[in-house]
Amino acid sequence: MTDTPPPAPQWLCAGREIFPAVLAALGAARTSIQLETYIYANGTLGRAVRTALVAAAERGVKVRVLVDAVGSWFLPGNFFDPLVAAGGEVRRFNPLHLWRFGVRDHRKLLVCDGTVVFVGGFNVADEYDGDGITHGWYDLGLRLENPGLAGELAASFEELFALADFQRQPLRRLRPFRGKQARQLTATGQFLSTHPGRGASPFQKALSHDLAAAREVRIISAYFLPTRRVRRDLVRVVRRGGRVQLLLAGRSDVPVSQMAARSLYLKLLKAGVEIYEYQPQILHGKLILADGVTYAGSSNLDIRSLNLNYELMVRIEDSGTGSAARALFAAALTNARKIELAGWRKSLTFWQRTRNRWAHFLLARIDPYIALRQFRTMR
Repeated sequence: MTDTPPPAPQWLCAGREIFPAVLAALGAARTSIQLETYIYANGTLGRAVRTALVAAAERGVKVRVLVDAVGSWFLPGNFFDPLVAAGGEVRRFNPLHLWRFGVRDHRKLLVCDGTVVFVGGFNVADEYDGDGITHGWYDLGLRLENPGLAGELAASFEELFALADFQRQPLRRLRPFRGKQARQLTATGQFLSTHPGRGASPFQKALSHDLAAAREVRIISAYFLPTRRVRRDLVRVVRRGGRVQLLLAGRSDVPVSQMAARSLYLKLLKAGVEIYEYQPQILHGKLILADGVTYAGSSNLDIRSLNLNYELMVRIEDSGTGSAARALFAAALTNARKIELAGWRKSLTFWQRTRNRWAHFLLARIDPYIALRQFRTMR
């Protein structure tokens, strides 16, 4: 008797597809739920997810929730009391402290029963509820049924759940976690981590390896301020006759991030990189396609995601997953404006150029300096 293969990974586009699938998975869970998110808001979606979590705990499911203390700043302190009363556990990652403010958990993850996994860029907040065109932010999620990958992600959740209050010698606890992720770099369908600190993370190493051989690269990034190494890798794809398409935010919830990204446009356009800006709604998705390799998860291609936050990405080598992702990218591109070199150069005023450079300096120099100093003081 042969084992039944797991269902193919399922792409979920915007909140109208993401949250019904999430709620269905929570309702079907029988043994365990691990939910991790940067922003959890007290809105219609947040309360619906809480209701599903409480119901799961009441039927005997082991429920653990991890939210970031800064991302979920406005979430009332008693919001999860019904879940705790039902037997669930809730922690806020890195409670607010002046000297470690910059170290954040930006991951988004749901693991149910050690088998069903959701990753993506979406938080639990009402602004994500919509189709990403007429209303609601544009974001992407990926649902997988993969026990091996789910096991790795569940273990990584437990590591950060234990680390959450930063009172238990966090770096000593983190070292074996980093090592485990580094050994997974040659696997397919693998989990790639990012953690605070200098040097290339498993995600950066894998991405650089894939870009070095790629001919067709398509990227969706809500916040775009890549390291010099990533920019160099993208330009090299074009120089060897390949094509790079970037879909970035035309409307952003973080204006300073958009300004910093735009400070890079001229050099990238001159090098032959294609840049598009998504128009209908705020862009919050994260997707990387490098030939036959697909990346999905929480990480943007900016310095904060690459070097300062805790992030997770899933790397998949599967033709069906890649084809579906390319279709999503093509559909999103129909709602984007292409940035042309000549027009962009003429449109920039002296004030805009200056403002963009200062935004770049703030996010590429000041923010990393402060965050990494804070991280080192936590030893």
